[in-house]
Amino acid sequence: MSEKSQNWYHRLLKSEYCLLILAAVISMVADPSREVQSIHTIVFIALAALLLYRFKTKPEQDWYKGRALAESIKTSTWRYCIRSAPFENVTDVRIIRAEFRNHLREILRANRYIGDRIPPDSAADDQITGSMDDIRALSIEERKQFYMENRIKEQRGWYTKKARDNKKAATRWVVVCTATYGAAIVLLVLRPSFPEWQFWPFEPLIVLASSIIGWMQIKKFNELASAYTLTAHEIGIIQGRLEEIESEEDLSDFINEAELAFSREHTQWVARQNAL
Repeated sequence: MSEKSQNWYHRLLKSEYCLLILAAVISMVADPSREVQSIHTIVFIALAALLLYRFKTKPEQDWYKGRALAESIKTSTWRYCIRSAPFENVTDVRIIRAEFRNHLREILRANRYIGDRIPPDSAADDQITGSMDDIRALSIEERKQFYMENRIKEQRGWYTKKARDNKKAATRWVVVCTATYGAAIVLLVLRPSFPEWQFWPFEPLIVLASSIIGWMQIKKFNELASAYTLTAHEIGIIQGRLEEIESEEDLSDFINEAELAFSREHTQWVARQNAL
């Protein structure tokens, strides 16, 4: 759900940018015919419709809220599997199962407003699977190893990859924007030498550069690259402590610290959600 909302939100923005560039190109026509004027009008009507639709549906909120919900459920599931607080060892595992179900129920209740966005087929899935109980039944050393391979290393790799991807994307868009400025500069230098030429696409270049800057601000490439890099380093520091854990109590404290580090992005999604 979150990914679909994210993609839809980005498609809407890209459509607006493309229509703005198209409007700028059409505005360069010196003596527009009735058909050209009609097309120009339709473009601005489409822009207004897209803006109002995006304002009314707010797909970015579904994106942020869906991501926050997913992260909350994921970290709770790992706490249950590794027997971390608040799902520590008890004599009867049915008690913990009931507590976990109640915990999930509270999370879903707090996010009831996006229930209609969740795929209905997922409601038929088991909330506590056999594999979750199998992991929970492992020894402390086996659970430590499983958590290391499937959570810590996976999360560190994910944050490292996202940091690298965002850094590359930031560089790529800076190059594109610089090239756009360069094209405008070249046209300005050439313009005095060709006074008879009427077609100088400065307006589309201005709109294109503005769109690129707006896209970079929306995606926050540099900000995310920095945040993901710091989180990856923090996970690396945490990773080295797992081998020192010997008791269930220490493991629970460790899992709590690790999940707080992993949920740093979740905290950002909640902050973005509350800022809207």
